[in-house]
Amino acid sequence: MKLETMVKQRAVLEEEQGEEEAMEMRRLELWKHEKRDGFHPPPPTAAAPPPMPACDEATLVPPLNFAMVDDGIFRSGFPAAANFRFLKSLNLRSIVYLCPEPYPETNTEFLAKNGIKLHQFGIEGRKEPFVNIPDEKIREVLKVVLDERNQPLLIHCKRGKHRTGCVVGCLRKLQNWCLSSVFDEYQRFAAAKARSTDQRFMELFDISSLKHLTPSHC
Repeated sequence: MKLETMVKQRAVLEEEQGEEEAMEMRRLELWKHEKRDGFHPPPPTAAAPPPMPACDEATLVPPLNFAMVDDGIFRSGFPAAANFRFLKSLNLRSIVYLCPEPYPETNTEFLAKNGIKLHQFGIEGRKEPFVNIPDEKIREVLKVVLDERNQPLLIHCKRGKHRTGCVVGCLRKLQNWCLSSVFDEYQRFAAAKARSTDQRFMELFDISSLKHLTPSHC
């Protein structure tokens, strides 16, 4: 019985070896045939780089230093033509422009086309120690900003740092922000260009004549 089992196992092994030899012979014949015909397998190719994303014409690009100040009130640096689509998405009624220079024709055309009113307050942009922030003009700006008939609106100067920062800082005082928070917000936009004269102006700005314009006093 044991001998019979061994004979069967040997027969199975010989059969498996025969199949392996036959497969090896077929592979050798295939290689000879490919070599004779001049066939060479193509070298592996590197994976193609992913396609570059197409430029989306509908991309919304906000202006420099753009941020939301409050419901219906935004701030930024000077808007360029690349920002017009973004501004249109805000459904603005007004733009509060704080520089004395004439508004560019391209920007004026954009405002006219979209029914946006321009409120210009020519506040000179000067460097320390020759900074003169007109107190009364800031009051006039805040009257326009707080009038809900003008909202949504965008406040901007050139960089959205100093003149815009002072207007927003005085608005924050009307909203009962503590001075440390007012200064923190101002410095976040002005960064290394923060001016002590701006912060001194905000600290001393008298809001008593404007309190009746805030929502809590309407």
